[in-house]
Amino acid sequence: MALKKRNKIEASFSMASMTDIIFLLLLFFVMSSTMSSPNDIKINLPQSKARTATKAVVAKVSINEQGQYFVAIGKGKSQAIVPEQLESYLMNLVAQDSTTYIALNADQNIPYKNVVYVLDIANQHKLKIVIATQSAEKK
Repeated sequence: MALKKRNKIEASFSMASMTDIIFLLLLFFVMSSTMSSPNDIKINLPQSKARTATKAVVAKVSINEQGQYFVAIGKGKSQAIVPEQLESYLMNLVAQDSTTYIALNADQNIPYKNVVYVLDIANQHKLKIVIATQSAEKK
């Protein structure tokens, strides 16, 4: 009596487990990409241990505690300026030499909107701006 073997090996592949893995990977990458780039503005705090210096500062924009704006060219004396004229004043300075930086010195007690106003001007005109901070060792 000859017995026939009934168990045949199928050469097919089940895609159900593969789709589960693909969806898990997709979910992981979507979640990790949103966590890696938060939607905030990165600025230095008033006190910092960072030691970055720029040599080509064309203008220094200062905002005091009362919210008054001052502009100094190079190492010259600061002069008061109204906020509405700040943009045209900076554009005239940068037109003379576009490879220079603008330093922003802002008092730590001023409203945040005053700093954002100057940052917006720099961003609109693609100006290079440095936010000046006080050294953390000096107290």
